Amino acid sequence: MVHIGYTMMTEQAGPRALVGHVVGAERAGFDFSVISDHYFPWLDSQGHSPYAWSVLGAAAQATSRIPLMTYVTCPTTRYHPAVVAQKAATMQLLSQGRFRLGLGAGENLNEHVVGAGWPGVRVRHEMLEEAVAIIRALFAGGYVNHHGAHFDVENARLWDLPDIPPPIGIAVSGPHSCELAGRLADLVIATDPESELLDAFDRHGGRNKPRVGQLPVCYDTDRERAMERAHDQFRWTVGPWPVNSELPGPSSFAGATAYVRPEDVAEAVPCGDDVEAVVEAVRAYTDAGFTEVALIQVGGEHQEPFLDWSEKTLLPALRRL
Repeated sequence: MVHIGYTMMTEQAGPRALVGHVVGAERAGFDFSVISDHYFPWLDSQGHSPYAWSVLGAAAQATSRIPLMTYVTCPTTRYHPAVVAQKAATMQLLSQGRFRLGLGAGENLNEHVVGAGWPGVRVRHEMLEEAVAIIRALFAGGYVNHHGAHFDVENARLWDLPDIPPPIGIAVSGPHSCELAGRLADLVIATDPESELLDAFDRHGGRNKPRVGQLPVCYDTDRERAMERAHDQFRWTVGPWPVNSELPGPSSFAGATAYVRPEDVAEAVPCGDDVEAVVEAVRAYTDAGFTEVALIQVGGEHQEPFLDWSEKTLLPALRRL
């Protein structure tokens, strides 16, 4: 049976609201939760971007059952991998073993803010591989010294370590990232229901490991209203990932999607209150081989009706998949 998750979308809600949303998701019966780790929203209309790790700490204390995961953190530019290791270990302790560390090669949108430039994708993958090695070394305990091609670590140690370190997931979008994930990760993360990604992950060591996908939906009793909101806040999602990872800010995403129509977005984002439309969209992931799918409800102010609908109608339907 596929596990259904809930996304704390930091780009569309403030920190206190996000914590309230994940409390509601736990109460509604979602199997797990994930959180985006952004410095900018994709579009100005989304309107938020609080610090994900503070939200996670509060969420760990406000909930008792639901697993938590970053979806995803870039451990190479805005954050040094030694700091990511400390944050993740602390989260595993705070959540009493409910945390998974989702990592990725990042987007210019969020990483440019520290002024270190934005390297090409091959270099980003080299940095990610080196970062994962540093994080795992620190999770193992003891002092770590590392002087590599991209990072230096000087006499570092994590003084508060969980008995079981957080599992590490790696986000994939093409052959090289799938190869990295297969070799280095405990689970794989993707945003599109492409079986080719999972096949490549399996070929490089990923067989029988969890595979987590993500699906935006826009619940509303008025489908036209849902389509308008999805277009306003989520039209960036129809862009190809190689483009999305390179654009530097919300104005760039607005320009790149100027000619995207509401009906174009509705083809990728189930809109309205048709349960079967969401079930079929999730089925695309399960048919591709995903074991977990995290839903995003588009619109920060529209979480409570979505959670109520999920508890009463959507989740029971999805359990039958």
